[in-house]
Amino acid sequence: MAEGQEKNQLQILVEKSELDSTKAAVLLERFQDYFKIAAEWETRAKTIVVTDAGQTADMKMARVGRLELREKRIAIEKTRKELKEQSLREGKAIDGIANVLKALIVPIEDYLGEQEKFTEIQAQKEVARLVAEAEAKAEAERLAKEQAECEEQERISKENERLKREAAKKEKARLALEAKVEAERVAKEKALADERAKVEAERIAREKIYAEERAKAKEKARLEREKVESAARAEREKAEKEQRRLQAEKDAAEKAARDERKKAEAEKKAREREEAERKAAEVECPYCHKRFVPA
Repeated sequence: MAEGQEKNQLQILVEKSELDSTKAAVLLERFQDYFKIAAEWETRAKTIVVTDAGQTADMKMARVGRLELREKRIAIEKTRKELKEQSLREGKAIDGIANVLKALIVPIEDYLGEQEKFTEIQAQKEVARLVAEAEAKAEAERLAKEQAECEEQERISKENERLKREAAKKEKARLALEAKVEAERVAKEKALADERAKVEAERIAREKIYAEERAKAKEKARLEREKVESAARAEREKAEKEQRRLQAEKDAAEKAARDERKKAEAEKKAREREEAERKAAEVECPYCHKRFVPA
């Protein structure tokens, strides 16, 4: 924006206010320099673009510009209040001019503030990213653990059903065998009734053999039952061990996330402490009243 255009814009605002020539001249005199300053910083601000934490000179220049514009904005507000007391009509004109000036200055001031605080803003973004990643990782691990537990429960349920079917099948076979043996025994007893004397010794021998076979079958069934129970117990112990491992991994992930948050908070406090120390070290120039940190 050229100087001539600044004066034209100010003159248009003053003319629309319908003030007398004397008061109009006062407004032009009091506000004209601020238009010029705003135009100068509008151009200078565009040359300050911070994209790296190492651009300390640019960030310092952004701070100088922001503070100068802040000082001018405060001065404009003070002038507005002083002039507004003269009359309601002057107040309307002053408000219009001040609003236009602030509309020019505030965006530049905000932009320079962003450039000045580039490092702090980037650090906040990085902290937010790390927190989001840690939370996403913890959630993924929780879902994976839940899925693994569901799959393990389903496997155990299927295994129990299989064992029940096998036990039922064995029991059915045992009952069938006993029924067959009993039928054979009855048939043999009926056949032996005709020749008791002859077959008494044979009957005793067969009963002995039968008793031994039954004892063997019973022992075999006992061993098979113990084998099945041992396998089931081993599966349960394996599942419990896997659950403890998954819990340990979850605890480690949560601890890592807490450590990251503590580290980020410590870094933020350190930056805030450095900023407070820097502000405390600032001094005010007795001539221009600007604040700065002595070299």
